Amino acid sequence: MAGSLERADRRRAALMLSPAYLWLTAAVFLPLSAMAFFSLLTDVPFGGRDWAFTLQNYRDFFETGTYALLLWKSLKLGLIVTALCVLIGFPFALVLAKAIKGRAREALFLLVILPFWSNSLVRIFSWAIVLRGNGVLDAAVNAILPWEVRVNLMFSQSAIVIGLVHSYLPYVILTAYLALQAIDDSLIEAARSLGAPRRTILLRILLPLSAPGLIAGAVLIFVPVVGSFMEPRLLGGRVGTYYGTAIEDQFVAVFNWPLGAALSFILLAVVLVILALATPALRKAPT
Repeated sequence: MAGSLERADRRRAALMLSPAYLWLTAAVFLPLSAMAFFSLLTDVPFGGRDWAFTLQNYRDFFETGTYALLLWKSLKLGLIVTALCVLIGFPFALVLAKAIKGRAREALFLLVILPFWSNSLVRIFSWAIVLRGNGVLDAAVNAILPWEVRVNLMFSQSAIVIGLVHSYLPYVILTAYLALQAIDDSLIEAARSLGAPRRTILLRILLPLSAPGLIAGAVLIFVPVVGSFMEPRLLGGRVGTYYGTAIEDQFVAVFNWPLGAALSFILLAVVLVILALATPALRKAPT
């Protein structure tokens, strides 16, 4: 009797999970399988082209130092953007979680999630209007200062970093907020009653206990930033050549899909390594 009930429970669980499995198969595994197939070809298998299996696309990455340099450049960009998001987002999340209540918190939450309500291209072109010469930032600075100053950050790494931080900052704010909300206020009150200064409370209680949320937000930011191509392309111009833009060029401009697929899988391998290193902390993240 117990065995039949267990089998029935398993069938019900499988039936309930089948839509999710079908979605993962159609949206993740099939595209990845197609990309893996393309990465092992000499040319695209359509349009009457001759093709064969090869590992040359992966060898090109290691034989051509340009791709490795671009990957390292993208990793550094990911570290810079992630660090800035954490430095800006954690204090904001701390204020949201522990200092503000009621409607004021709701208003600030609205400001945090507001970037998610607009298209990414709209955000990028908005920053282009702000950062270009004779743009909004230039006009604002010259309206304040008594002398004329030329402020033109377009087509620079600073513009790329600003655009990416604006796009991904909400991730670390939301994850850090969840972690800080899970900290019992009685711990903070007990530390204050024992004479602990604010710096000690921050370094010995708040930061360690909210570290899983910060790490989760950092991973959510770092992984997509490394492969980003729209912000570097539109805000960086000639200096916006990164690993993601190189992959895009292989698919769109050069039409070398096999090499683009191989470069994508190399990036995927780097991402998986990062996730594997962050897994112990992610398991402790608050739910």
